[in-house]
Amino acid sequence: MKGFKDFVMRGNLVELAVAFIIGSAFATVVTAFTKIVIELLAKAGGSPNFDAFKPGGLQSVGPFLTALVAFLILAFVVYFFIVKPYEAYQARTAGPAEEEAPDQSVVLLTEIRDALRTRA
Repeated sequence: MKGFKDFVMRGNLVELAVAFIIGSAFATVVTAFTKIVIELLAKAGGSPNFDAFKPGGLQSVGPFLTALVAFLILAFVVYFFIVKPYEAYQARTAGPAEEEAPDQSVVLLTEIRDALRTRA
């Protein structure tokens, strides 16, 4: 029982649960926003609902196109309203970039190369 308690109380599992809950709530908000955008598109140029579209008698093409449009709207919202502002925030708050120390094997190979050049 102690092992299970340790597993459940491990930090990353709790963080994952919180992220899942927040993600579920956020999905509801984005879905509602997507419906608003689809309604605006419908008012501007007709309904972007392709459910009745059945080329060649294929029943699944129309619903797929509707889901694709909804996905693209969702991806647009997530990218431009979450990812881009988050990247901008990270760039503003990040300190000066630290230079990485070169790998020891690269340093050794450089020394060997330089030693060979001086001998020749």
